[in-house]
Amino acid sequence: MIVLMMAVILTCFGVVMVYSASSVMAAKKFHDGFFFLKRQSLYALIGFIGMGLAMHVDYHVWKKWAVPLFLGTFFLLLLVFVPGIGGTAKGASRWIRLPGFNFQPSELAKVALIMYMAYSLEKRQEKLKQFTSGFLPYMLILGMFIAVLLAQHDMGAALTMLVVAIVMLFAAGTKVQYILGMGLVALPGVCYLVFTKAYRMRRITAFLDPWQDPTDAGFQIIQSWLALGTGGFFGQGLGEGKQKLFYLPEAHTDFILSVLGEEMGFIGVIVIASMFLLLVQRSIRVAIAAEDSFGRFLAFGIASLLGLEAFINMSVVTGLLPTKGIALPFLSYGGSSLIISLCAVGVLLNVSTRMRGTP
Repeated sequence: MIVLMMAVILTCFGVVMVYSASSVMAAKKFHDGFFFLKRQSLYALIGFIGMGLAMHVDYHVWKKWAVPLFLGTFFLLLLVFVPGIGGTAKGASRWIRLPGFNFQPSELAKVALIMYMAYSLEKRQEKLKQFTSGFLPYMLILGMFIAVLLAQHDMGAALTMLVVAIVMLFAAGTKVQYILGMGLVALPGVCYLVFTKAYRMRRITAFLDPWQDPTDAGFQIIQSWLALGTGGFFGQGLGEGKQKLFYLPEAHTDFILSVLGEEMGFIGVIVIASMFLLLVQRSIRVAIAAEDSFGRFLAFGIASLLGLEAFINMSVVTGLLPTKGIALPFLSYGGSSLIISLCAVGVLLNVSTRMRGTP
């Protein structure tokens, strides 16, 4: 019940914050201050319906669909490169254009990866102690997904999928030395990806010293700090924030926590962070008490995904990590992220129906 409550409260509060963060910009750009509010409300409604349906579908059904969903999602990731189907924004090709809606297949890919790994880890758990037949095949499969995501200029989603997969492998019993060895082997490749792309290097330098370039690369994080600092302890009041007035880029999407901090203060940020912490903690309890290995890995993967995305977004907004295009689950504007996150919570809640106690 607590998992459900946290998801619903965060989503409803997110709708309110999206309106607060976007109304002035929407009025100027679309001549409708309610533009993003109406769309986010629709996404929330679809997400709640999806969550309700997922709650009542036996999670064992996803065993049968794990491989087809995984392969189908990989096909969708390739579709974004097809002219006339894929959509591009700010140099990134991450969307499939649908009537009135842009779908981001990488959001579905995260959950599809979790379902596939839960299905596979249950079958191959005894082989995970071996490198060639246990650990290596997962890295090769994951490498194909990461390569496609990097071609889309979506390093945030690639890193998220990598970390979630590693966490699930560790939870399933993979040897730590395999994981550390893979990290050492991958490190030169990560450095190459960063140092060979100018926009990635600008993000790193802006992270280390945003005041070096306060009007360009460091502009967003400086404006985020100003919003958080202006909010103080109790905030300026809902709707009273100033940084959202064309100062803070992506105020209603990736940096919505900055607006929340300005309007609701340190107290508001702590409440939201505590709700995410409680959601993840209860989700892990569901994983521990699940009736079988598939349910355990599935619940743990979903808990890891939601917790990781929330942690990365909050760290970016506060300047603890370089800027990454990762939404704050349930709160940031965006249909793909919200709908998929709520459906994933529905799957998690179905797992909880086969455990002792209430999540």
